[in-house]
Amino acid sequence: MLIRNAELHFGARVDVRIANGCIAAIAARLAAGDSEPTLDAGGAALLPAVRDHHLHLRALAAAQSSIVCGPPQIADADALAARLRAAAADGNGWLRGIGFHESVCADFDRRWLDRHVATRPLRVQHRSGRLWVFNSVALAALGITDGGDDPFERVGGRLSGRLYDADDWLRARLPKSPQSLAALSRQLASRGVVGLTDTTHTNGLDAFDAFVAAHARGECLQALMVMGNGELDVVADQPGVFRGAHKFHLHEHELPAFDTLCAAIERSHVHGRTAAFHCVTRTELVYALSALESVGVRAGDRIEHAAVAPPELATMMARLGVIAVTQPNFIAERGDAYLRDVDAGDLPWLYRLRGLRAAGIPVVGSTDAPFGTADVWASMQAAVERRTPSGATLGDDERLTPEHAFSIYTGALQAPHQPVTALEVGSAADLCLLDRPWSRARSALGDVQVQMTWRAGHVIWHAAASAPVFNSAVQCKNSWAGRSCADPSQPP
Repeated sequence: MLIRNAELHFGARVDVRIANGCIAAIAARLAAGDSEPTLDAGGAALLPAVRDHHLHLRALAAAQSSIVCGPPQIADADALAARLRAAAADGNGWLRGIGFHESVCADFDRRWLDRHVATRPLRVQHRSGRLWVFNSVALAALGITDGGDDPFERVGGRLSGRLYDADDWLRARLPKSPQSLAALSRQLASRGVVGLTDTTHTNGLDAFDAFVAAHARGECLQALMVMGNGELDVVADQPGVFRGAHKFHLHEHELPAFDTLCAAIERSHVHGRTAAFHCVTRTELVYALSALESVGVRAGDRIEHAAVAPPELATMMARLGVIAVTQPNFIAERGDAYLRDVDAGDLPWLYRLRGLRAAGIPVVGSTDAPFGTADVWASMQAAVERRTPSGATLGDDERLTPEHAFSIYTGALQAPHQPVTALEVGSAADLCLLDRPWSRARSALGDVQVQMTWRAGHVIWHAAASAPVFNSAVQCKNSWAGRSCADPSQPP
């Protein structure tokens, strides 16, 4: 394919030829070959494609058919009750809510849900992902009773409807409803996304195999890195689906025994696998860094979120050489709640960006969808503005320039901390063509639309067609080029 009149990666307008999964030629003017498809970019920006380096793909697919139960869409208990009643009146079977936050309703339990939805099984997830709340019909459908032997919370011997940190237990008991990734993958491709890292800590062999099968069916247009538990230590990369880090989902009130954690890290390192740590508090970050200091760091070990990273811990992160994979969008989505609820001593260190970079820590961008909004461009805008939903600024000195904000989403899946700094002959043709030149895009990144997305030289999104024109996993199975066509075995 020949792309004419494209603004190449913040630079001059040029013609670009794509061939064999790579950028084959760049010049002020290129002659079109016989029958070569030609596209006039009209001066729009042609950029490296982007990647979301921390999300939960199956949960995101499920969220698309779920009821939003929290801010900003739902602000109070009356609005939530109305939303749930309306959903319950339409259809039958299980209802699934997501995104609940206690600022909406302080007394949120089985009894509250029963008052508003009494005829259909309903479960609502807290936006942290750690808590589900069930109504009585849902509990009965699962065979849960006050005197049962199960992980549900009981208060005074009675079921509250709350279930904490028991997704594996729950998944084994809920009705099976496999989610296709096809529509979601198209949506992500429409935002220029060619690579995804699923960071679900419970992913094991079955989950990995399911992702491989979905990719083989052509459901997933992106390359996929799969984090998970220790079972994945022994798996091998598959076409389009790659083994990711061992994910340790730390919670400061239930931290694993230190020796047990260190042994698990060491086992994964021995198998050539990195480690990644969920860290949203100071305590969790100290624990993760202490374990890495004890065991030793493998290049690519990651801190997920790094939600609270004061200077002394940032210094330790830099000394150990870990990567910070963070979510700037949380400031735009949850910033007012942070200002209200987070300890004042932690506010300056929330979801840092520029400060971590200045400390020598590689910073990588992501959305944590569905717990954050699955839009990398909105996340970039949040990195630039650091504005809360009400318009307050949180961490003004952590802002990034638009160029830096864009760059933290461009790294290859296996090297997310190494942004693509240039598009040149020989580069992988993992590209996105915007609807405007960069001079306009940089002033409002969240408004950017993507005209076309290429992965390894194949178009996976074309806005004019309103659907991807490539849906075969086979076409690209030998063209997962990450940074250079010289090594096609590396994922983007």
